[in-house]
Amino acid sequence: MPFQVDFKGEKIVPVAEGQSILEASLAAGIPHYHACGGKGQCTTCRVLVQEGEEHLSELTSFEKTIKAVRKFPDNIRLACQAQVTGEGVKVHRLIKDDTDRYIFINSAEENSTEVMGVRRKLALFFIDIRNFTPFIEAHPPFDVIHIMRRIFTLLRNAIEQYGGRIIDTAGDGLYAVFGLESKIKKAAEAAVLAGLKIMEDVKIFNNTYMRPYFNHFFEVGIGVHVGSVIYGNVGIGLNNNLTVMGYPVNIAARLQAATKELNNSFVISERAFSLLKNPPYVTSSANINLKGVSSAFEVRLIGKPFQYMATFSKPEQGPVGNSG
Repeated sequence: MPFQVDFKGEKIVPVAEGQSILEASLAAGIPHYHACGGKGQCTTCRVLVQEGEEHLSELTSFEKTIKAVRKFPDNIRLACQAQVTGEGVKVHRLIKDDTDRYIFINSAEENSTEVMGVRRKLALFFIDIRNFTPFIEAHPPFDVIHIMRRIFTLLRNAIEQYGGRIIDTAGDGLYAVFGLESKIKKAAEAAVLAGLKIMEDVKIFNNTYMRPYFNHFFEVGIGVHVGSVIYGNVGIGLNNNLTVMGYPVNIAARLQAATKELNNSFVISERAFSLLKNPPYVTSSANINLKGVSSAFEVRLIGKPFQYMATFSKPEQGPVGNSG
């Protein structure tokens, strides 16, 4: 009696003993890509196994070789090689047309895991440079870009030192994640250590460079949260193509924005804070209202009050302007 394989969104097809998934799908009329003719060489017949992985045959030598070279996730099989040994197998045919084929096969910098998309718990890190607009308004383009490059190099060095990866930049801020190669507790710890280092490095940069040469100083606002998100390579040629998506990302961004309201340079969610093995000694807590969150959101304040807010809030000072 043949087994059955459920092709997601297509049909359920019978698979006879000794028949490959590819042979069964073609026999059932599914236009399954197989550029090499089912010889285990092109990978265009690859499928994502959603259920019943234990009811498939062992990896063939072709699959082992391709898995090592392409860094396939464990739940990716070649339909031309895999045979069904039991019921309950559900697969998703990945390459359905020529556009899919280009995305999965012809991409010049393909990382198969990232192209497939991964759900993972990450530490999400948003940072914004404060007191930068007055500098932009008072200095020529060369100085603005030069200083921006200096600051972003400082941020990148700290983030990468602790195993983080920058996902995107926007104006005078950026967004990074920690935990792509580590567990969530270590990721949260790394995000905090990177943030603390950045605050110290910015302080040194102000004292040794900005104040002496420009009579100006910068500060940063940092928001950190943790949660389960989806990351993957969207293949548009920007920022290494990696995108991270999910509700926790929005929370982290809003925590960074809340640093102004709370007048504290580093705001971390209580959830992330609870994961820290060695939390900062000086902390205070607060409950804040965040857009899209029905109840008050508990956070820890592990930074310092902003100097520029105190400076520019003095009534006798008049309109905000550049100090240098």
